Amino acid sequence: MAKPGLRKIYRYSESFRLSAVKLSFMPGVAVQSVAMTLDIHPFMLSRWRAQYREMAMRKKVSIDEETANQLRELKQIKRDYARLQEEHELLKKAIRFSSEQKAKSLSLLKPRAKGIGSK
Repeated sequence: MAKPGLRKIYRYSESFRLSAVKLSFMPGVAVQSVAMTLDIHPFMLSRWRAQYREMAMRKKVSIDEETANQLRELKQIKRDYARLQEEHELLKKAIRFSSEQKAKSLSLLKPRAKGIGSK
């Protein structure tokens, strides 16, 4: 891959990287052939391609600070809401349980009361 007598470049300019990536994204062009033509390792070109895709994704998703704060607040509100729902369900179970216990204790007391008053 390396040509004899040529000094290797260890840091490539941003424009060189971008050109290499754009060449490799052309239809019908293989990453191997672009790498060989530019005298760089195919893995390096693949890494540049991944960085390019990642950067493109970030640019699409870029948001301002106010929106980011609103998203953080919304996440916190959703967590709080889920916690409150869980607490509500627990309270409903506790009320149901105590109501059943009260009904049991009242049903145990009623027959005795009738038995005492009937004599």
